Formats: sequence, structure tokens, C-alpha cells
Amino acid sequence: MDSAHHPDRRTSDHPTPLHPASTGALLVDLRHVIYALSDALDLVGIDDVGHGKRVGIMAAACGRTLGLSEAETTFLFDLGMLHDIGVSSTKTHGHLVAEFDWKSSQVHCEVGYALLRDFVPLAAMALPIRYHHSHWDKLRDRSDLDPAIAGQANLVFLVDRVDALSAAHYADGSLMTQRGSIRDQIKANAGSFFAPELVEAFLAASASEAFWLQLEPRGIQAIMQDMLARHEPCAASTPELKQLAEIFSLIVDAKSSFTAEHSLGVARLSRHIAERMGISPENCDKIEIAGLLHDLGKLRIPDGILDKPGKLDEHERNIINAHSFETFQILRNIKGFEEITPWAAYHHEQPDGGGYPFHIRNIDLPLEARILRVADIFQAMAQNRPYRKGLSADAILVFFEDLVAQGRIEAGIVTTLTQDMPAAMAAALPGNTLPPIQTN
Repeated sequence: MDSAHHPDRRTSDHPTPLHPASTGALLVDLRHVIYALSDALDLVGIDDVGHGKRVGIMAAACGRTLGLSEAETTFLFDLGMLHDIGVSSTKTHGHLVAEFDWKSSQVHCEVGYALLRDFVPLAAMALPIRYHHSHWDKLRDRSDLDPAIAGQANLVFLVDRVDALSAAHYADGSLMTQRGSIRDQIKANAGSFFAPELVEAFLAASASEAFWLQLEPRGIQAIMQDMLARHEPCAASTPELKQLAEIFSLIVDAKSSFTAEHSLGVARLSRHIAERMGISPENCDKIEIAGLLHDLGKLRIPDGILDKPGKLDEHERNIINAHSFETFQILRNIKGFEEITPWAAYHHEQPDGGGYPFHIRNIDLPLEARILRVADIFQAMAQNRPYRKGLSADAILVFFEDLVAQGRIEAGIVTTLTQDMPAAMAAALPGNTLPPIQTN
């Protein structure tokens, strides 16, 4: 694989800063954030939540076999973790695992490219992601594509297909006995699907048992810890964190036509309310980020449940209700998100303790979390959904008065919200600022 210069990637405790440290009100390591948010991408696998990490581990191992530098192999690791950033649908994930060469695979590649091309810290990944399902016999002759980028994309394609072939064998423990067959299938596609030199690198790297054993959960965990420990922190600016949070909010909202643009509206409305309640500018930034990320856990909900037009049964409701705890699990280990995490995760808690998943009462709920809850409900009511038209401001006000009477939301926040309903509606329905996502 041709070598190209890549920004030095550093790791500190969970994500990826890909450029020199910058300043901002939030003291957060960008690498830490990106590694944590990669957990959200892996949730789409429902019962198998390690795909991106395994692809990153295998890509880096092949890079070392090719003699690439540490910076280049770290780039491949990061690229592998985020290569499916365009996938939020469990249906799409199922096709990508079950079919070696799914005819619609390019859709999520284009989505991933659109999401990252304008985010400077990760922009170098945009083109490799765009072409990570392109066959080598088509890719190699493109004069408009840097050979190094083509090699990165094709290597991710190769190890991505290795993981798809391995998927059926992780749960039953048969991977070690099936690895020879998997290697043979990859070898059979050398020169067509995959660059011959990359196939040779994979065959050399995967000859050892350790290559396959590191793909088990304990092996993945150890490698993640090692990657985070080896790199120095790189601070992210508040605008960068907002942009990254917005990218992930688009991934979540694209999962269902019922919730398109929901997270962006919740974030904007939460900030609108917070500013009018005299919350500090720094915490207004934080509540906006919390609003963008509050539904991350929904990525683990099967499409059929999230899009079900009728009433959910008890089992389906329990799955839905777990999403805010999944959000908590993803965000809780990000240093600098100590306030953002509970604000995002508590958006279904109620003043009387009757919410979920923690059943926290109002006295223990931060004001910002209580604001986010009101914004979440308001945006859902105001937004057009496939099964109904968005409610008018007057209808929402009647609905909110009933919720206040039941003790389910806080009267003071509602009073602030309703002082300028046109502005609240505009904040809740802001329209999208990034390209629309199609996942099917």
C-alpha cells in the first residue's frame, strides 16, 4: 500500500485529536470523545457491538505488516473504527454482514463521506470512507484518486469483509476453526475485490492465532486501553465538539423517519430556554451538546421497533426505554463530560421520580436536565411525523399544562418557554445544517 502523510494521531483515554491542541471552554480530549462515540456506531449491530473496533484492529495489524509508521497504522485504526459512520439502520447493517458484496453498499459510504468531509479533524478519513466498498479492479485505475487513499479504502474493505465472514462464528466460538476458510475466501478475491499486496499483508498478519484471538471482547478491550494510553491528550475547541456532536445527531436522527432532525431541534430549543433562564454561556454550550447527543442510545434499537406505527408491547417498550441508559454508557467515560452526560441521559426522568431509567426525583435533577426534558417533549410535539402533523403552539401549550398538572414536567421551565412561543417553535424546528442522510 502506498504510504502518504497523515496527521499524527494521539490518544489519551478514549478518542482522537487529529491536529494540534486548541483552546475552548470545555476541557475535553477530542480523541477521547471520538473513541467513545465510536461505541455508538457499534450499537447498530444490536447483539454484536464490536464491528468497527475489530475492523480498526485488523487494519492496523495489516498496516504494521506492510511496514507503515505508527502514525499511519494509528490512522488505519481510527479509520476502521469510524468507517461505518454512515450506517444507523439495523437493516442496512444486516445486509452488510450477510452479503459479501451487497449491491446498495455504496449508499452508506457516500453518507459517511458527506458527514466527515467538512469536519477538519477527521476530514482525511472522508475519501477512504467514500471508497471502502469499491472493488480494487475499479479503484486502481482511477487517475483522480491518490493511490494512498485508494490503498487505505481497499484495506478497510478487505478487513471489513473479513469481519463479515467471521460474524457467524464469534458467538459460537468457532472462529479459530473457520479462520482458514475465511483466509481462503479473501485470497480468492485478490486482484478483483482486493489489491494483491493487501491480500498478502492480510495473509501474513492473520497467520498467527493471536490475530484472531485479539478480536474477542477481552482482546478488544485491552487494545483500546493500550491505544488510549499511548497517546497524549489533544484538546478540542467548543465549536469542534458542537460540530462533532451534530454529526452524530444526524446519524441518530437518520435511523428513523419518525425522528429526522429531532436532536438538532432539541439542542437548539434547550439552548434557547437555558439562555432565557440566565444559565451561563459555558453551560448553554454544554446543554446544546447534550441535546445533540441525548438519543445516541437509540442506535441499538431495532428499526422495526422504532418505526412501529402501532402500540408497543411490553418487551418493545422495555427496549425503547433502555436507550437513555445506553446514552449514559457511551458518554460517561468522556473526561470533561461530567455534566453533559447526566443532562443527556436524564431526559426521560420526571420531577416525581416516575421517569426512567434512573427514577431520579426533581431535587436531584440538574436544572439543565430538566430543561432538556421539556425541550425533548416540545420538539416531538411540534415536529411533523409520518403518522401525524406537528401540533400548533396553542395545542402544545394545552398539552404542557396537563403535564405540569400531573407533575411530569416543571412549571417554571414551561413558563419561560411559553413567554415567546414563536421563538420556541423556530428553535425547535430549525432545519438541517448538514446534508440529509439516507441509510437504505
